[in-house]
Amino acid sequence: MDSLLKLFRDSGLYQLEAGQGVMVVVGLVLIYLAIRRGFEPLLLLPIGMGAVLVNVPGAGFLAEPVLDAAGHIAAPGGLLYYIYEAGIATGMFPLIIFMGVGAMTDFGPLLANPKTLFLGAAAQFGIFTTVMGAVGLTALGIMDFSIADASAIGIIGGADGPTAIFVASRLAPDLLGAIAVAAYSYMALVPVIQPPIMRFLTTEAERKIRMDQLRIVSQREKIIFPLCLLILVALFLPSAAPLLGMFCFGNLMRESGVVGRLSDTAQNALINITTIFLGLGVGSKLSSDAFLNLETLGILLLGVVAFGVGTASGVLMAKLMNKMTKEPINPLIGAAGVSAVPMAARVANKLGLEANSQNFLLMHAMGPNVAGVIGSAVAAGVMISFVGG
Repeated sequence: MDSLLKLFRDSGLYQLEAGQGVMVVVGLVLIYLAIRRGFEPLLLLPIGMGAVLVNVPGAGFLAEPVLDAAGHIAAPGGLLYYIYEAGIATGMFPLIIFMGVGAMTDFGPLLANPKTLFLGAAAQFGIFTTVMGAVGLTALGIMDFSIADASAIGIIGGADGPTAIFVASRLAPDLLGAIAVAAYSYMALVPVIQPPIMRFLTTEAERKIRMDQLRIVSQREKIIFPLCLLILVALFLPSAAPLLGMFCFGNLMRESGVVGRLSDTAQNALINITTIFLGLGVGSKLSSDAFLNLETLGILLLGVVAFGVGTASGVLMAKLMNKMTKEPINPLIGAAGVSAVPMAARVANKLGLEANSQNFLLMHAMGPNVAGVIGSAVAAGVMISFVGG
């Protein structure tokens, strides 16, 4: 009888707390959204699985290693502990992801129409608005965010998951799980969040604006650009150099044409392996004590605001540029400046086709879309430089 009682007390059912049960359900919901709804499945599936694993009582997935009196490891830590410490706490996984994204990125549309760089920059206004919103909620006593927390939350507005994870791991590791889930969930909801804002801020005539065909960009330009970008960032904002450095390196492998095997590996095998571990590492931060609190609700609400403001800023900047330039810009492509590559560009193209069946905006929208990636990395560097120091 005593043996059976001991066996029951060692079971997960006996040790399961209410909060852990809730977080297991949250993990299952994320898995459902990934499989059935297609919401960022590459990340939400491993994040959801990580949330389930870390909340299994007694399994020790997040257990820290135990040291003896001599400082040697007496008992190893859990799998998710090592994944998080090795890849996320060090910032390695987001940087590898950025290298893979760079290898998949074509700077051609941005170089063919450099004005779209302003659209990507304008869309980052959502980041700084959200930071001020988080600070305001704290000042009103509604939330309790430090300036570092507010900065990490604001990066959600960049619609760039790896950047959000990188900044959160530096400035607010306790909030990393909620920030990552918000960032990737809202990235998946771009086709739902953006269109109403874009329609509200533009007229039918503006949505019908057709843009001239982009010029052909030479290989030399595509090779020189990432090198110049990296040097400029390294000189003026070194804290952004890790993200943009890996991004430019990945792109240089693609455009150089001499390391096809390396470029292919960065675009496929390497980024896929890293994505698995990145998702599990983020999921390890979704423990009940870290996620089930008022701050998480605030992060989710501020994330929506960040996306909305970023979308509106990009559209309004395009309308302003139309008053200052001769060549018309379809304001819809301004919404692509929120980074979410290439989903935001596809949304702009879809709304353009709804207004005019011959209005193909995809390549034009890729300009501000890529500029948004650069802008979010620069904004991340600013946050880390001013707050992390």
